[in-house]
Amino acid sequence: MHTATILVADDDAVARELLADALRQEGYAVEAFASGEEVIARGRQGRVDLVLTDIRMGAVDGLTVLREFKRMSPDTEVVVLTAFGSLEGAIEAIKQGAYDYLAKPFKKEEIKLVVHRSLDHCLLVRENARFREELKGKSKGMDEWSPLVGSSPAMLEVYKLVARVTDSKSTVLLQGESGTGKELIARAIHANGPRRDKPFIPVNCGALPDTLLESEMFGYEKGAFTGAVGMKAGLFEAANGGTLFLDEIGELGPALQVKLLRVMQDQEVRRVGGTGSVKVDVRIITATNRNLEQYVKEGKFRDDLYYRLNVVRITLPSLVERREDIPMLAHHFLQKASSGGPSVVRGILPETIAVLTQYRWPGNVRELENAIERAVSLSHGPLVTPEDLPEAVRQGALDEEERKLSREELAHDAYLTLEEVEKRHLIRVLKEMKGNKVKAAKILGIDRRTLYRMAERFGLDIGEEVEGTDKEPA
Repeated sequence: MHTATILVADDDAVARELLADALRQEGYAVEAFASGEEVIARGRQGRVDLVLTDIRMGAVDGLTVLREFKRMSPDTEVVVLTAFGSLEGAIEAIKQGAYDYLAKPFKKEEIKLVVHRSLDHCLLVRENARFREELKGKSKGMDEWSPLVGSSPAMLEVYKLVARVTDSKSTVLLQGESGTGKELIARAIHANGPRRDKPFIPVNCGALPDTLLESEMFGYEKGAFTGAVGMKAGLFEAANGGTLFLDEIGELGPALQVKLLRVMQDQEVRRVGGTGSVKVDVRIITATNRNLEQYVKEGKFRDDLYYRLNVVRITLPSLVERREDIPMLAHHFLQKASSGGPSVVRGILPETIAVLTQYRWPGNVRELENAIERAVSLSHGPLVTPEDLPEAVRQGALDEEERKLSREELAHDAYLTLEEVEKRHLIRVLKEMKGNKVKAAKILGIDRRTLYRMAERFGLDIGEEVEGTDKEPA
């Protein structure tokens, strides 16, 4: 197993060696440096998993170290070390891509936690990139289909399964809520397999009544029913050699379930009104947001067909289950929405990302894409602001935050006095609003003067700490 390589950069010899020794005791391969120049030079020599760098270090400071590592080794995580006086620099480092920061003096348990999280994230990013490259290498340059955005553990499992089933003939069942990208995953499987040069044909089984769907899927002969003035090949024949994607398979009626099972068993299609059969070679991928196992128990879905379809099952996580992917997805959709058009939007404010991450996204990835597309269309500046998002998203994020605060207060403050609860809540709201007293007062439902009186009563100095943040929003 790979031993993580960690570089420590700090011009304070005592702090540097204490930190390096603490990490070596955890089993990491640690190298310590007294300057930014030295740690950057080491980074050019080979793979590094994590860099812990002090912010203030002479000519080449921690921010320069961060920028250089993000340029030459983007998947190397960087954690900045800061004293109270350089906390502003730490916040700037986070905006530039640092994974986290440690405030001096730090405790050993705190170091272990931050380092563990950083290395886990580094591993996920690298595995994500490896699986994406594996798929990309098979796709012969067909990048337009790729839905593989995200590095969360849940999505990493999806990537692994996709990579493993592309070359097989097995039937795949995609499960997940609406909007999680089931058709995109189906296209990814097709585009990376040996059938990539043959048709990929999607069918929505819930969009048509069974009588029309039957003739669409299996075709019909002349005179098979009123209006059948000629023979028409069905979608199975059209997909011959390729892939047929049956979306919303749980909506298929009993008669069509029987006919689909027969086609899968015999690899032959009999057109409506016909007597002969046509041989077909089609890979079937199905998708559903229903619980097919429950449907089988209730007699709504044939068990033999279910077992035929459920050879390989891939469950797509909802967006709530992969919140850490939301910033990456948001920037991906921003690039997609702003490319090739007159848009001047080039980025997303951190406050906007915070709102996007907090919201529950009942419509999943599809809803997020629509929200970003709308924001790009409405934004008047180079950065997407929270005000550019739909009202439902902003309000939903606020409601979720209030519920979260309530749950946390109930869990942790059950035995606190009312005054202690009020103090903690005030501190939390100020922190969430990044020190902006106007916004904090609005959330608390009080005016700014009352906010200052509360802070004075609790012994909190909220003046100098957040200088310049009291202005009314433009």
